[in-house]
Amino acid sequence: MADQDDEVTLPDLTDAEPLSADVPALAGEDEEEQPRTAQDLEAVFDVPVNVSAVLGKTHIEVSNLLKLGRGAIVELDRKVGEAIDIYVNDRLVARGEVVVVDDRLGVTMTEIVKGGVG
Repeated sequence: MADQDDEVTLPDLTDAEPLSADVPALAGEDEEEQPRTAQDLEAVFDVPVNVSAVLGKTHIEVSNLLKLGRGAIVELDRKVGEAIDIYVNDRLVARGEVVVVDDRLGVTMTEIVKGGVG
């Protein structure tokens, strides 16, 4: 233990400049954000992703699955007109509706899901 006679002198910090003046800002701190553009993502433009549009789901036993034939109807857990789920790399990112474009099926996004659940 230190003797009682040892005295530690601390500097007066009342007029000192804040440390942040010398330290670079960290990501996420309050500073003016620059507008982002598509060019900011240019490095990932060629990365392939898997996009799935899920109309609905069902559980079926293998024995019943093997009995299905052409024209069989499988009931799903969704109703007509209900939004479908749109997944990117198995992560839910949006909900949407089925559309027809030039005799092909497509999907239009009607809602973006924040903090996607996978």
